[in-house]
Amino acid sequence: MSSPEPNVRAARNDAAGPVVAVTGAASGTGALLTARLAASAEVRRVVALDERRGEVTGAQWHTLDVRDPALAERLGSAGAADGPVDVVVHLALDLDLEADPAARTAYNVRGTQTVLTSAAAAGVRRVVLCTSAMVYGALPDNDVPLAEDAELRATAEATGVGDLLEIERLAERAPRAHPGLNVTVVRPAVLVGGTDTALTRYFESPRLLVVSGSRPCWQFCHVEDLVSALEYAALEKADGELAVGCDGWLEQEEVEELSGIRRMELPSAVALGAASRLHRLGLTPSPAGDLAYTMHPWVVSGSRLHDAGWRPKWTNEEVLAELLAEVEGRHTVAGRRLGRKDAATTLGAAGATVALVGTAALVRRARRRRGL
Repeated sequence: MSSPEPNVRAARNDAAGPVVAVTGAASGTGALLTARLAASAEVRRVVALDERRGEVTGAQWHTLDVRDPALAERLGSAGAADGPVDVVVHLALDLDLEADPAARTAYNVRGTQTVLTSAAAAGVRRVVLCTSAMVYGALPDNDVPLAEDAELRATAEATGVGDLLEIERLAERAPRAHPGLNVTVVRPAVLVGGTDTALTRYFESPRLLVVSGSRPCWQFCHVEDLVSALEYAALEKADGELAVGCDGWLEQEEVEELSGIRRMELPSAVALGAASRLHRLGLTPSPAGDLAYTMHPWVVSGSRLHDAGWRPKWTNEEVLAELLAEVEGRHTVAGRRLGRKDAATTLGAAGATVALVGTAALVRRARRRRGL
């Protein structure tokens, strides 16, 4: 059921520029982009789609599940006299660390499929999808930085990456299945700004876990820069695969110096083995695959956006400072967020990671004694 926005500016009907629809418009990145587009003189009209009505004015709201086939009708008419939607930016994704993985995948993949087929049926000319630079994979032999057309070598072993890889496959196939439909994919680096991911939780730990012999390189992307990059894509100023992030990167030693958080270095077998066991036992939400993104480089160049005239407003140092301010007072160990009492008394802030790693070793030893 749709809910027309009473405050849509009438002047938009006569303005040049595309009609842009945003899915997931009621919260997070979707809400920020909807507000930005609604204020832009380059956009004729904004159609906001979500399961609930958001707070952004200046947009025409429709409430529906993004997997609903009725989406095609909403995109085709959009309930307005100035025609159908020209561009869809699909941001209705579930990447919650605590979500049921099967349900999360079903939502993300089915939602993207529905958006692409509905857009094609409605005559939409462009769909903008948002995945992550994680799809390139974090590998010791990665180029630093990676070009946008580098091979996607990630596996489904990290949180949500399997979903993002499937979305990438859908994006690649869509133009062949629907000639005339342009699909642009935006891939941000470590996203910061009201986000909760395995990588932001890394900075909530009492010590920064460093795997011996690894070469971490940290590149961040502030959500404000992601929104401006999505706007570029929506306005058709850049297309194809677009990597987005701060210019350059920070080495692990720089991160430690800027954050003031000391490292705890562990051998690879110990760190990966403990992470795998803790996740298997249900003690942490993060699978062992998440660790690779703190071990090996996956820095992106962002050259296509740069060539189109886009520039990030945030530096890596500024985004790291913002992240540290956001996570202040939170306590996370091996991806599991602890209450203040747990962190202060039960495990102890300084020894929390060691305690969990030790717990995993004890569990393994006990299983061996039982012959399991």
